[in-house]
Amino acid sequence: MGDLGRVSVGIVGASGYGGVQLVRILMDHPHLQLAYLGGDSSAGQLFSDLYPHLGHWVKQTIEPIDLDAIAERCQVVFLSLPNGLAFKMAPALLDQGCKVLDLSADYRFSDLETYTAWYGGERTDQSTAESAVYGLPELYRDRIAQSQLVGCPGCYPTASLLALSPLLKQGLIVPETAIVDAKSGTSGGGRQAKTNMLLAEADGSLAAYGVTRHRHTPEIEQICSDLAGHEVLIQFTPHLIPMPRASWQRFTPRCAILDWCAKIYSPFTTPSTAVPPGSKCCPAASIPRQSGPAEPIFAISA
Repeated sequence: MGDLGRVSVGIVGASGYGGVQLVRILMDHPHLQLAYLGGDSSAGQLFSDLYPHLGHWVKQTIEPIDLDAIAERCQVVFLSLPNGLAFKMAPALLDQGCKVLDLSADYRFSDLETYTAWYGGERTDQSTAESAVYGLPELYRDRIAQSQLVGCPGCYPTASLLALSPLLKQGLIVPETAIVDAKSGTSGGGRQAKTNMLLAEADGSLAAYGVTRHRHTPEIEQICSDLAGHEVLIQFTPHLIPMPRASWQRFTPRCAILDWCAKIYSPFTTPSTAVPPGSKCCPAASIPRQSGPAEPIFAISA
């Protein structure tokens, strides 16, 4: 244990957008101690130089990635890295007794054939992947508590699964009828510079991308199928909107019993991306239509 009996935690990839949100959340937890901040290109820099708004809390320097040093100092390790890097580090950390939470897609799939089909690369860690638990606590809280390896969900799957899971668990969605109309801000693409994320490219524009081939599609379908007890296919269309963060999603599942949407989802003002950042609030609403089932709408903001 860390100082005063707190759990010692490390973050690999602390300088990215996922990493800085982890720092903000973990520093506010009374039973956790931030024992290590690691990075590659950012190694040697003060975290406060990169994110001055957290400088009054975090005085640490970002350190080079050294798995042995991390395992010696940390009981829990978050891997906030691009896809394809976590699976090269997680087994070594697990072998040394760390609990590992991976924010990339590397451990979201129990079947690595699905992973390689959508993300590419060579994987030889099937047994490790099979031991991972999907990290959505609203659905798998007990399993997460018992597992040493957690594959944290993507942003779109988080909103999609929270919205659809009540219907799926009750067997109320007609298979292959779930349509997900999703919109997300630019920070979902990460901190590295990308042409389509530049202000001059994205401002004043709303555009679909990854239509029929977005990598979050098989992730959503995998968990939907697990909840429903049979194969579930979805139509998932993401859009980039010119704002820094938050995600807004509308769902049009065909329900086996038409009025169940209204019964499952509480009445709520139509969700908006104006949900205060950092609130961890996920407003949901069931919007009635003149004919057919109501439409669930969901918004999240990290």
